[in-house]
Amino acid sequence: MELRRMACRLLEPAFKLLLIGLLTVQNLLVTDAQASVTAGSDAAELVQKLMQASETLHSIRFAEVIEAATGQRIFPIDPERDSDRRLLAAIASATHSVLSDVLNPDHSVHAIGRINEVSNRLEDYLMRTIDAIPGIYCGPPLTRQGTVQSAGYPDMILLDEATGRVVYLDPKVYRDGSERSGFRTFYYEPKEDTNKINFSASHLILGLSHLGKVNGQWTFESWNIVDLIDFEVRLKAEFQASNRDLYRAEAIIQSAPAPVNNPSEQDSPQQ
Repeated sequence: MELRRMACRLLEPAFKLLLIGLLTVQNLLVTDAQASVTAGSDAAELVQKLMQASETLHSIRFAEVIEAATGQRIFPIDPERDSDRRLLAAIASATHSVLSDVLNPDHSVHAIGRINEVSNRLEDYLMRTIDAIPGIYCGPPLTRQGTVQSAGYPDMILLDEATGRVVYLDPKVYRDGSERSGFRTFYYEPKEDTNKINFSASHLILGLSHLGKVNGQWTFESWNIVDLIDFEVRLKAEFQASNRDLYRAEAIIQSAPAPVNNPSEQDSPQQ
């Protein structure tokens, strides 16, 4: 054992020199590759601009983003205005009704295992409940092509039928106590074809605070309505891919089946 340790000590300087040499060569290759890409690729210019934008766009008003992306403005909610008061009352009434129904231990929502699926179910309940209130329309906002798209912001559009006042509403379920968390919980991806914001309106978040499952039942602690008039967002440039992109047949260089349990081998006596 002592001879092995001595040999390792003798080889250690040589190993370090080899490692330093490999790292140096690697850095030179990377530098050359970057220079080559920068000199001859439009992608390089785009990447550099995205990196600079990510560094500078840390606090930009969401209202400015929406106006630049859609041409529509965001208006503040005014609780003193009759139309806004009716819309807020409809949201509050529907939220209270839906969460009261969830108190029933036999409610189907308690059979759901994941909170994201619970959130989707509650959104459907809320939309139907708000839409059932006289004088208020609530439904999914249509894209510019007049189609319904479930993914993306916002989830609902509300209309005060007496005045034509429009409000966009996006319900979000979050863990109670996570209000100060820095993890991303909101995103907006501006796209022309799938844009769902086609009216100047107020934008609201309906936050539903939950405690997780208590005695097998999803339990909600509180709810709040957030006006996004002064909401600020930041840009995060990222490159994405799907499993279809990752696991292409021509890119896979090795595959093997996972081992499986063989009961007959497990029960056989050790030799």
